Amino acid sequence: MDLLFEAESRNENHPTVTGTSWFQRLQAAAAISCLLLGTAPAYAADGQQQTPPPQPTTVSGLPAEPAPNFTQPLYMRPDARDYTRPRGYFPNPLAPYTATSAPVPRFTNSQRLEDLVKNGKIYLSLSDAVVLALENNFDIAIQRYNLDIADTDLLRARAGSTLLGVNSGLVTGTLGGSTTATSSGAGPGGTTTGAGGAATGTSGIALTTNGGGPLPVNMDPVITGTVQLERSLIPQISTFQTGTLTLNQNLDQYNFGYNQGFLTGTSLAVTFNNSRQTNNSIINNYSPTLQSTFKAQLTQHLLQGFGTGINGRFILQAKNDRRITDSAFRAQILYTINQVETMYWGLVSAYEDLQAKQRAIQQSTQLAADDRKQLQIGTLAPLDVVNVDATVASDKQALTASQNALEYQQLVMKQAISRNLDDPTLSNAPVIPTDRVNLIEMPEERMSVDDLVREADANSPTIEQSILTLKNDEITLKGVKNGLLPTVDAYAFYGASAIGGTQSRDCKPIFGPCTVPTINYASTFQNLFNSSAPDKGVGFNINIPIRNRTAQAEQVRSVLEYRQAQMRLEQLYVQTRMNVINGQFALTNDRAQVQSALAAREYARQSLDAEQKKLKLGASTTALVLQQQRNLAVAENNVIAATTAYATARAGLEYTLSSTLDQYGIALGDAVSGQVNQQPVIPGLQPAKNEPEAIVPAQQQNLQQQKQQSTPQHPQ
Repeated sequence: MDLLFEAESRNENHPTVTGTSWFQRLQAAAAISCLLLGTAPAYAADGQQQTPPPQPTTVSGLPAEPAPNFTQPLYMRPDARDYTRPRGYFPNPLAPYTATSAPVPRFTNSQRLEDLVKNGKIYLSLSDAVVLALENNFDIAIQRYNLDIADTDLLRARAGSTLLGVNSGLVTGTLGGSTTATSSGAGPGGTTTGAGGAATGTSGIALTTNGGGPLPVNMDPVITGTVQLERSLIPQISTFQTGTLTLNQNLDQYNFGYNQGFLTGTSLAVTFNNSRQTNNSIINNYSPTLQSTFKAQLTQHLLQGFGTGINGRFILQAKNDRRITDSAFRAQILYTINQVETMYWGLVSAYEDLQAKQRAIQQSTQLAADDRKQLQIGTLAPLDVVNVDATVASDKQALTASQNALEYQQLVMKQAISRNLDDPTLSNAPVIPTDRVNLIEMPEERMSVDDLVREADANSPTIEQSILTLKNDEITLKGVKNGLLPTVDAYAFYGASAIGGTQSRDCKPIFGPCTVPTINYASTFQNLFNSSAPDKGVGFNINIPIRNRTAQAEQVRSVLEYRQAQMRLEQLYVQTRMNVINGQFALTNDRAQVQSALAAREYARQSLDAEQKKLKLGASTTALVLQQQRNLAVAENNVIAATTAYATARAGLEYTLSSTLDQYGIALGDAVSGQVNQQPVIPGLQPAKNEPEAIVPAQQQNLQQQKQQSTPQHPQ
């Protein structure tokens, strides 16, 4: 290239150089360029062998975190309706101007829930609970609407309008359960809960610079029209202008316009005006007078608002917001599933606690009966009977509390997996959990922390949303930077005007002859395009803010919000690592706690059995037996608590890794539609032991009444 410039400069300095000499130099330059290009790959290869490419690093010098696996499939929709596409004119030309209705939501329970009711009882596995939550849970159903709401923003952006934003926070209206994983909004710096919304600040609503910069032009064509018919009598102060003291005028106007903007920052405005005027003026040669004007003007932003990148940035941001909404829906699914799992293990804990309390009351009641027999034959002191009666009373109180706890846990589970609790068959049916957790070691317990962290970073919807929010912030940075520029618009227009009509009968030859040719409207319209009376020109519009403080403040704030979002993303990486480490430690510790509690329970059971045998042989006392019974009750409570903590920790680790859907075999498309076609397979479970069912007395009465009502009455 230097040789070419040199050749051109020599030609400019020495005009006498012939064309052949210049062509030879051009050939030489081309030959040298080809030689350099031919050797460039070799130099590049040598350079790559000598110095390997550096690995991307973060601010702290550590390797960069992996990019997230963006939620698939993109643009998830609950049904076939695509709200990103406008309603067309075919086959109904009025369709774009009529309202669109949304389907009425379902407020009834899915058929799957009714199928689980057997003999008035709901036998619920963890897999069934997850499926029912996907089909009936209100939080998921509410979050599902955001998918379509995000589509409407994309439709607005394509028309050149600003975005309304979409709420990307978790819906947490379901009672019961809790999660410990990190979650945040998708706004700048994690300070908002919407993809483009606002947050609460020190002065009320704290808006962000999201969407700042010059507004794009309206890219939806607009047709305007005015048709006006006017009849007027206008008094005149002098006869000089019209030749009469009262101007009798009939004016018909037919004016039309067309306006459209383009992504380049170009605006097109076309006007076509027509009028027909009849009056009694003696000066007008024509009456009626036909007048037509036409003008087409193109306006182009040269600085502020120039280019497809600025005017199309809302479209890119709306697409990112749509991906954020998809990710937020996946986050909602993960959150709700983990919440339902926590509820399920709470239900199992309450159910097993009631079984333990029933065994305890049976043991203390049997001991009280045996003591009374010994008291009758005189081999036992009355104080021992009082002691055992006090224990029976205490066990009854514990049994009542356990029954209430189980009934509440059943109600909490029902409201999480159903939409209508008014059905008496469902509301009165006891929920019996059929799954228990096993102690088989999970593969994640043996994985290295770095591998788990990489998996969590790649799958986390929170990190995914934060990265997409950073992309939106980068779009905002470009917009507000362009907003610093002055407004300079260039425009060009072309138009024409034409007049026609019929010679006025009232015309007086005061200023000249009144004879004019008759020109109909067709000829008048034709004269607009034969350059007989053109109107054309170019021009510039300039608007320069003197201090430009508003634009400066907005630009600086956008940069600060972008840095804030970067810090928030790095904080999420640190929080994810800590949650992964804590989850792995908790799982290992909780398993050891369960094993220890099982051993302690077995020891307490054997100790109670030995003490009871001693009591029968007269080598022990009632107080010692009661002590061993209390020890066994405490040991059983410890087993239940440890098992519940272990099961919750298993679910929590899957939630932290954001791998619940893959591990359980849940299709995201089924969650979107609310119709699960494949039953999830949840690892680490085993069926419950075949033990007597624990039923609350009130529920037992309802079951008996239902049984009596369903039994046919035979006439006597």
